Amino acid sequence: MSGADAALPDRDPGLQPERTRLAWRRTTLSGAVVAVLSAKTALHDGATAVSVLAAALCCALWLALLRIAHGRIHTLASANRPRALTPPRAAAAALCTVVLAVCGAFLVL
Repeated sequence: MSGADAALPDRDPGLQPERTRLAWRRTTLSGAVVAVLSAKTALHDGATAVSVLAAALCCALWLALLRIAHGRIHTLASANRPRALTPPRAAAAALCTVVLAVCGAFLVL
């Protein structure tokens, strides 16, 4: 342990890790709702190639978001001082969320 690490106090677990875990779960649940509703919409109202492709994209994005979220939740739970979320993973999670919203909106219109 270096001198800089020794000066840092242990992380106060408090409720912050629980709130963060719940936020990740809410986000993945929202993505699941979008993926299921997009599949239902694409297949129910006369399936076109574009609507099926949008639904498949929603499902793939939800799975990617689920993988990122599961990894982050695992990291938060397993370490006293978890490492920060890397910028590429944060960008990927944000991109998945935004594209899920756009695909969901496209299928509703």
